[in-house]
Amino acid sequence: MQTVSSEPRPKILVLGATGGTGRLIVAQSLARGYDVTGLVRSPGKAKSLPGGKLVVGDARDPKLLREALRGRDAVVSALGTPASPFREVTLLSEVTRTRVGAMRDEGVARLVAVTGIGAGDSRGHGGFAFDRLILPLLLRHVYADKDRQEAIVRQSGLDWVLVRPTVLSNKPGRGAVRALVDLAGFHGGSVAREDVARFVLDQVETDAWVGRTPLITW
Repeated sequence: MQTVSSEPRPKILVLGATGGTGRLIVAQSLARGYDVTGLVRSPGKAKSLPGGKLVVGDARDPKLLREALRGRDAVVSALGTPASPFREVTLLSEVTRTRVGAMRDEGVARLVAVTGIGAGDSRGHGGFAFDRLILPLLLRHVYADKDRQEAIVRQSGLDWVLVRPTVLSNKPGRGAVRALVDLAGFHGGSVAREDVARFVLDQVETDAWVGRTPLITW
């Protein structure tokens, strides 16, 4: 006879729930039996989400965020922003600043946020094309904001994990990733969104990477 766990499952709020990785985070959360709320800006994009509760609005609205956070155990952020070669980007840091304040107000301590290779001290480890062409020509402003985002999280006083995936793919997951903090000799790499979602959700229930910035890759 199979034993069914009586442990309560986490209640999480997912930001960026309609993105490529966010959708997988929502789907895998539900498969794990989590109580999932997704904060979405566009209800149209949320129509194909696999389930969970939806809160529609701007993630920079502190009142909306506090309401969405009420009763949650953790926040998972897969929020992204398009490439912006010419214009400054501030969305990620603005949302993060608002989110951190709302989490403190509501007493929600665990934050798992996806940034990316090239953020913080992982810069220069993305491989020749990424480091010399893609980041400086297309993603310079995005990554400047990712750096601001990471700094806000680091100074938040929360139980945070900053997950930095290598280049994302839509290939089937392998069920495992390498998580690195020592990047000496590492350049390039890729990882499936499916495996990123799995690693991110593992951090909701473990303290293994709290206060750290694992780079994840195959």
